[in-house]
Amino acid sequence: MKTRTPRQTILDFFANKRQKPFPFQREAWNAYTEGCSGLIHSATGTGKTLAVWMGPILSWLKENKDRDQWNPKKPPPLRILWITPLRALAADTENALRAPIEAMGLPWLLESRTGDSSASSKAKQLKRLPTALITTPESLCLLLTHESLQSQWTGIEGVIVDEWHELLGSKRGVQVELALARLRKLNPTLRTWGLSATIGNLTEAGESLVGCHPVQPSRIVRGTSKKRLRLESLIPQKMERFPWSGHIGTRMVPQTAALIDQVKSALVFANTRSQTEIWYQHLLQHRPDWAGQIAVHHGSLDTSVRDWVENGLRDGKLRAVVCTSSLDLGVDFSAVDLALQVGSPKGSARLLQRAGRSGHQPGAESRLVFIPTNALELVELAAAKDAIQQGKMEARPVLNKPLDVLVQHAVTIAIGGGFTADELFEEVKTTKAFASLSQEEWQWVLDFIVHGGSSLTAYPEFHRVQFENGRYQVSLKRTITLHRLNIGTIVSDASMKVKYMSGGTLGTVEESFVSKLKTGDRFLFAGKLVELVIVRDNMAYVKRSKGTPDAVPRWMGGRMPLSSELSAVLRQKIHEASDGVFHGPEMKSLQSLFEVQQRWSILPRIDELLIEIIRERSSYQVFLFPFEGRLVHEGMASVLAYRLTRQQRTTMSMACNDHGIVLQSPHPIAIEKEITEGLFSTDGLEDDIRQSMNETEMAKRQFRQIARISGLIQSGLPGQRKSTSHIQASSNLFFDAFREHDPENLLLEQCRREVLEQQLEWSRLCRALERMQYSIVKFMHPPRVTPLAFSLMVDKLRERLSSETLAERVARMQQALETAASDKAK
Repeated sequence: MKTRTPRQTILDFFANKRQKPFPFQREAWNAYTEGCSGLIHSATGTGKTLAVWMGPILSWLKENKDRDQWNPKKPPPLRILWITPLRALAADTENALRAPIEAMGLPWLLESRTGDSSASSKAKQLKRLPTALITTPESLCLLLTHESLQSQWTGIEGVIVDEWHELLGSKRGVQVELALARLRKLNPTLRTWGLSATIGNLTEAGESLVGCHPVQPSRIVRGTSKKRLRLESLIPQKMERFPWSGHIGTRMVPQTAALIDQVKSALVFANTRSQTEIWYQHLLQHRPDWAGQIAVHHGSLDTSVRDWVENGLRDGKLRAVVCTSSLDLGVDFSAVDLALQVGSPKGSARLLQRAGRSGHQPGAESRLVFIPTNALELVELAAAKDAIQQGKMEARPVLNKPLDVLVQHAVTIAIGGGFTADELFEEVKTTKAFASLSQEEWQWVLDFIVHGGSSLTAYPEFHRVQFENGRYQVSLKRTITLHRLNIGTIVSDASMKVKYMSGGTLGTVEESFVSKLKTGDRFLFAGKLVELVIVRDNMAYVKRSKGTPDAVPRWMGGRMPLSSELSAVLRQKIHEASDGVFHGPEMKSLQSLFEVQQRWSILPRIDELLIEIIRERSSYQVFLFPFEGRLVHEGMASVLAYRLTRQQRTTMSMACNDHGIVLQSPHPIAIEKEITEGLFSTDGLEDDIRQSMNETEMAKRQFRQIARISGLIQSGLPGQRKSTSHIQASSNLFFDAFREHDPENLLLEQCRREVLEQQLEWSRLCRALERMQYSIVKFMHPPRVTPLAFSLMVDKLRERLSSETLAERVARMQQALETAASDKAK
């Protein structure tokens, strides 16, 4: 029998699947076998996984051509590390990677190691790692704390980072960069590969992945950038001309259910976990016969619940799953032939990513239907479609020197065998994130981990690392245990497990949510209505309930701002509408709304800034429409209000959304005069930000994350977890102590930068104000609130009205405005 060549073995695998490898897949295999590192950029569902996975397989086949020497009972040592951003993806990834291993009869051992893995499998892996290991950034860093594994790391051939765009620009991404630098130190010939589908700064992404001074050549492999894509919208049967945030709500459920009824399986994406719970319940109420055929999926659900849902999707047993970004990435559910997006995705890349969850195989069409929660979101969808067509994907800016992550990493390496100052300094500087790290900053990090810096020297618990014989090491078992338990950069409110009084665990909710519940309160969770029975030992015990919920859990980080790329295209769509150009069903459906806006005010052109001034009873309101996104508008509103009140004595309140800002005062606001005198100037902007906002409170909130990551505060040992209030108080104490006694503390400086960039999008705010300075300002005095201004007015009302009272008040206002608009039209 003729022996097959390694390359023929690969081709036979594809042939047995009735497929042929794409050119970009062959290019990736060849690059890998030549010793290169790189980044594969290709549309979702076009075969990136096999493009990168066949390289290591081909490399091994070339080295081991004699099949008689293959022994499954003695698998090869660690060769490949696969890093996934979500532990929920590990099982699905393992299935995908295992298929060619089994088909070719390779004697490889493939395993996963995540927070969901059993204690027994983790213990076994600490003795001997498998041939290929799938893990998360956090689990990888935990492995680096075990000195006994160093000899195995030296033999590793390649690291593959899945969904690199999801990690880039985050502290988890920096964590991966540092871990890769450590692995390259242990094996300088290491090959590093990444996978990405939707990213705007591809070159920078590649540089961050392979490091600043790669020993091996690197390249970007471009696959299929576009696949067959169909984007549609569910247009409300009645289009209200005065929309407000969430006003459509779940009224689109019947139309959504009708769409789901037409397909085999669908994913219904929502932007928040709370929204998934609400939509799941409404779909089930509309179609009770779907009980057991639809499910909910998000990151706070127990592993067993998520696994059940994923297996149901994979086997084609579930008609629909309402989910968050927990099913955004990497998951291959070939049975899914429709994706639905509830509410604006706020970015073209996210929309494209979610569309790719349907038809997730080469050659198949991806179909996504958009479900608006308010009418103006249809403009955002139209803008996103244009951005995708023009190839305008959001960039992921690379973080620069997050020292809290470096502090954690230094302790990790100190536990995992120790280091010398000069060697680790040079190693860290090979990462893009710390390429500009100075000797002074590095010395500050060393002083901080050894004796807590200049302000914590007197406290032994902050003497985490010992410096002996020229090496930095950790010897205290308690320090090692606490560090391993708190490793990672994902920081959220303290969580509490939700468990049936007799039965399984449903998942986790944030402690702050449970603290507001009383015994007997009902809430939606994991797609079920449950009733709180008792809180004991950091566990919320519940039982099944009937009736209506008293609450829906809320999780931190739910609100997403409009991306800068989408904002620019959105302004272009408004400009087109001002010229009477309405491309696509979304824009055409809004013609009556735009007609009222034009009649009472204007639709701003691309070089214009619309400002509407309205007097209503005893207040004066100024509406500005920069269309720059909520975070930018929050900072902008505070600065403008501060500058205006500095010139005229008055009180001023404000509200903002993704489209604009409203400033309200009991006195006339001299906006026209102030603009001519530099209201939009960027001079002194940082000082004005500090004066206009509760910067100290914002900084304290940001510092909690930094304190947790750097190890200043710990969440505690198992069974002894600290409460949110305890952690918050501890963080505030450190913040105040540093400000008073150690004002040059570099974590404080990092905190200041993060407040500006992450909470206020500082760079984008500066660009927005500069653009506004050169815009043609259109001052309008409409007779009443316009369609664009209406949602901002409603947001102002939210501050003083309950949700039920608000809905009634808004309904009356809408009716009056609709009557006025109709009368004028006649």
